[in-house]
Amino acid sequence: MGKSKQPYYDSNWELYKKAPDDFFVQHSFDEIMEWKVAGWELPASVCCVIRVASTKNGKVKEFIYRSPAAAKKKIHKLFEETDIEFTVADHESIHHFYPEEHENEDV
Repeated sequence: MGKSKQPYYDSNWELYKKAPDDFFVQHSFDEIMEWKVAGWELPASVCCVIRVASTKNGKVKEFIYRSPAAAKKKIHKLFEETDIEFTVADHESIHHFYPEEHENEDV
């Protein structure tokens, strides 16, 4: 038996395209930042999310942890690597870690 085709859900984009500008509510940059960046929520079953940015190919890997011990182990492992940039988000905060750039210092 063949795969069944997914049903098409019409997005009605033509209606939005034809709508006048005053139909939409204007939002400030600060409102968007507060809503999208400062308003994150993780499910109760998730301890934290770690996103690792690869400097080699520009791809981002995401790791989701349920236990704090496993998340701490991953963070310690990432700190051991010298050229890794990563972000850790938990229920209270978001932290961004990146490699320190050292200039040629004479000691």
